Amino acid sequence: MYDFINKKAPMLTIHPLPKPWYLSSPWQLQNHSSPPLIAAASAFSRRTGVVVITSLSDTHHESKQIKASSGGKIKRLVLTQEGRTKLNTYPDREFYSYPRFVTHVDDGFISTLTELYRQRLKPGSHILDLMSSWVSHLPKEVEYKRVVGHGLNAQELSKNPRFDYFFVKDLNQDQELAIESCSLDAVLCTVSVQYLQQPEKVFAEVVRVLKPGGVFIVSFSNRMFYEKAVSAWRDGTAYSRVQLVVQYFQSVEGFTEPEIIRKLISSDSGATQANDSPFDWIMKLLGLLSGADPFYAVIAYRNFKPVCD
Repeated sequence: MYDFINKKAPMLTIHPLPKPWYLSSPWQLQNHSSPPLIAAASAFSRRTGVVVITSLSDTHHESKQIKASSGGKIKRLVLTQEGRTKLNTYPDREFYSYPRFVTHVDDGFISTLTELYRQRLKPGSHILDLMSSWVSHLPKEVEYKRVVGHGLNAQELSKNPRFDYFFVKDLNQDQELAIESCSLDAVLCTVSVQYLQQPEKVFAEVVRVLKPGGVFIVSFSNRMFYEKAVSAWRDGTAYSRVQLVVQYFQSVEGFTEPEIIRKLISSDSGATQANDSPFDWIMKLLGLLSGADPFYAVIAYRNFKPVCD
């Protein structure tokens, strides 16, 4: 079985988009200035128009600095070793090696998520879209200071019009984010939390990079790549999955009490329904059950929830 936990961390790959990237900003990668970054550029894709950084001279030093930073302290582990396993044990980078230019949830889910972002994300915010793709579902009319994307497929990320830059990294192999501590107003994770094998470490890193009062919004439905979801998620119910994400937040020092948002509406009758059964999920995936995608979000803030104006 592939050992995700003890495998050596992969080299960080960064893909700046054509928009300006000011290294003097709070988004500057730790311990890097522009000469090493420029010198590290070893490939240029004419098709996508992005520069591919395949090596960083200070990567080892950077790792040490991140480990020594004021990240969130993990109070307890949520998942058992068995709960972290996946049916498909090959590296996630291989699974996501080709782009999928599709939306993984229906229009109702997307509309609900966009409205949630409209309410919770202030204009001018610094945002990290974690485990993202070619679309972020942010409200089109709102301008943010900077939006940075993260994911596993550079082709998808390069097509996202909201990103100022993005980076490719497998969080199941290396959970450290090369982003300054206390530099972000918000971190988003959309329909992807089910794939994290080290969620406690990832949530601890999110605490580290958020400013005090910064928000972490984790949204999900009942869809998944079944073979790539961790066992604890794959074998769970709608209720247990929500509670699992709540426990991820609670396992790390620094987050406020998680807030849960649910929207479970039948597309046929408008009646509330819960899709608790993995069998129901499979049936819906095959088109044998109707109904809209249920919406779940778990939200928490670093240290305190800001008072709304």
